[in-house]
Amino acid sequence: MFKTSDGQVISAGRSWSQDGVTHPRNWHIWSADYKASLGITEIVEGPHPDSRFYKWSQNEDLSYNQTEKSLSDVPAVDRDGNAVKDADGNQIIYDGLKTIWINKTKTTANGLLAPSDWQVIAKAERDRAVDSAVATYRAAVISACATIEGAITNAADMAAFKVLFDTPVDEDGNPTGNQPVHDWPSMD
Repeated sequence: MFKTSDGQVISAGRSWSQDGVTHPRNWHIWSADYKASLGITEIVEGPHPDSRFYKWSQNEDLSYNQTEKSLSDVPAVDRDGNAVKDADGNQIIYDGLKTIWINKTKTTANGLLAPSDWQVIAKAERDRAVDSAVATYRAAVISACATIEGAITNAADMAAFKVLFDTPVDEDGNPTGNQPVHDWPSMD
């Protein structure tokens, strides 16, 4: 996309008018010098805001407006600042990023534990032994879940929260592990 000297955003393959002159649809084949002489500049789209952390919208000139999402839960209020309530009269609460990611962490842990739940049930109901490898893996998943939840809870601000999504790397830039928020054990 390009922008004219008067601020119009123009696209290749579409005609446009400026100062009473309608330019042809194939204007994009003009040389860079000729475009510059008419005050046409290319708009280079900046990096996309990360939707995990920001609410954003794109402007006509391909720039972005972005606002950090809340880390904490937020009570819903109307335009006048009054509490918005559900059908039972309870205030509606919008989940913050910490609550959302703690819930995702619990869901992941449950999914990792589910295939071996039958062994735990058999132990409880029939006093059947749980395989030692399974018991070790389950303990590691439960420990990882607690570690991840603690890291999420302890993130003091958005910068600290975003670090949980960074993959650790060595001095050559090679990954050395998992992102802290996704650091789950594997079943060996």
